[in-house]
Amino acid sequence: MPTQHVTPRDHSAVRTLLRLWPYVRPVRVRLFTAAFVAIVASCVGLVIPLVLKWMVDGPIADRDPAGVWLGALYLLLLGIAEAVLFGIRRWLVARPLSRVEADMRADLYRHLQRLPVSFHDRWASGQLLSRGTTDLMLLRQFLAFPLTFLLVNGVTILVGVIIMLLQDWTLGLVILGPGIPVVVMCALFERRYAEVARRAQDQVGDLTTVVEESVLGIRIIKGFGRHRSQARAFRELSGTLRGTELSKARLLASIWAVIVTLPELAIGAALVLGTVQVADGNLSAGTLVAFLSTALALRWPVDSIGFLLAMSQEAATATERYFEVMDEEPETAGGARAAGAAQVPTAADGLRFDNVRFRYPDAPAGSPAILDRVDLHVRTGETMALVGATGSGKTTLTALIPRLHEVTSGRITLDGEDITAMSREDLRSRVAVAFEEPTLFSTTVGDNVLMGAPADAGEPELERALGIAQADFAYSLPQGTGTQVGEQGLSLSGGQRQRLALARAVVGSPRFLVLDDPLSALDVHTEAAVEAALRRVLDGTTALVVAHRPSTVLLADRVALLSGGRIAAVGTHQELLRTNAEYAHLMSGDSEDSEEAR
Repeated sequence: MPTQHVTPRDHSAVRTLLRLWPYVRPVRVRLFTAAFVAIVASCVGLVIPLVLKWMVDGPIADRDPAGVWLGALYLLLLGIAEAVLFGIRRWLVARPLSRVEADMRADLYRHLQRLPVSFHDRWASGQLLSRGTTDLMLLRQFLAFPLTFLLVNGVTILVGVIIMLLQDWTLGLVILGPGIPVVVMCALFERRYAEVARRAQDQVGDLTTVVEESVLGIRIIKGFGRHRSQARAFRELSGTLRGTELSKARLLASIWAVIVTLPELAIGAALVLGTVQVADGNLSAGTLVAFLSTALALRWPVDSIGFLLAMSQEAATATERYFEVMDEEPETAGGARAAGAAQVPTAADGLRFDNVRFRYPDAPAGSPAILDRVDLHVRTGETMALVGATGSGKTTLTALIPRLHEVTSGRITLDGEDITAMSREDLRSRVAVAFEEPTLFSTTVGDNVLMGAPADAGEPELERALGIAQADFAYSLPQGTGTQVGEQGLSLSGGQRQRLALARAVVGSPRFLVLDDPLSALDVHTEAAVEAALRRVLDGTTALVVAHRPSTVLLADRVALLSGGRIAAVGTHQELLRTNAEYAHLMSGDSEDSEEAR
């Protein structure tokens, strides 16, 4: 499955991050309050140098011990107040930000369920997983810390600079000297770091994909002894990610080197110049102490600019990756055509394909259509077998009926009603499907089967479906139908999974049934028993069954041969054996294979 790597954005990080506002808005009061509390806490810290100035020029110069102790008390109270205020800030943001993360994750999951199958065909699952886990964790951390402290530190630096200028404007200008080169370096850093951060987060998605595929495909890896090659592929991706992370570290080290070194040099120059002024009597010792204390108090806000910008860029990249998925168009409720389109539903018209053409939306330009001018009519209550060579488009055709894919042109009708005029919920309540490769979920056997039934279905419907699918083995499992199946149902055999998938398809007594080679994994005896039970179900259902073996074909009233993307012939099994060489060849090949297998 291809990996989704997207060119880095050409717009600002601020504009990207503003897309988070709909999620932040419900908790904005607590976030703004937390930011205000943090600003007050930082400003409280800037009062400490002023107390030191008072102490040096007052009690210390006057040799007043009582004044010194009073000043020490003021410093203690200011320190406690600063600590308490920062604690309140953390308390204010913890719960609302966990809610923001949970809401975003829930929206992403809901949106993924509504996206068309073509989207999931294009995207690697690891990329989607990383967006729902790592990226959202980065966003929560950004909202909790960098977002607040970019504002808090900005205000703190501004207030601190004003205090220093008021103390002595000449020393203040010395401190402000590195400001321009620091701003220029930050601008260069931001642009370069954005590119590297995006690359790293995409590589995390690639690595997640490899891990997921290795876990799900562990039987194949072990069966073919490919653990070394898989480990090598993992090491290569890990090495690539490590190199990217080191590039991030080098960029961060370079910006820190500038942000830390230049202000330190400015403070050193201010210290020398201030000492000279104190010696000349142009500046009081307390003022110099207050000035230098304020400058040192601003070291953390200035030094933190580098990693705050880094975290902001990573958050902007995570936001971009999140909305790349959220911006994908979901399946519309009514479909491609208006529900009011002219048509005359018929009470008993069955399933029709009228001049249906289909090619995948992302297929190369000029490539032939998978299905081309398909015309087929499955009459009400009839079972139609669909036969064709491998790659002829049988599975694609069956996927068009529940609108897992949209037809390129033409139309499909159920009892005379165009499926694109129905809501997908209505359509999929009428049509049940069972695919050749059965998918089970990590829940109980009963829950897996009842996924195909109405919400009020219960034990009677479950028993009936299991009986039809000859899946009575479920009752002998450790907890019966309440037994949890493993991930992908791999704790069960292929035949058991296929029978549960078939039970899921028939449990809701659907009006239309689409079965994609539903008996391929069954042994001869089980297949015969399932076919006998299926005949009773199919007797009152309009069904299209993809078949590869004569035994499955014999379930059908008629057979359609799909060849070259078109319906080449329709008739009974015996008629097509006599009149169509391609069909006879397919059936004889299957018969020989079946005999050899037996």
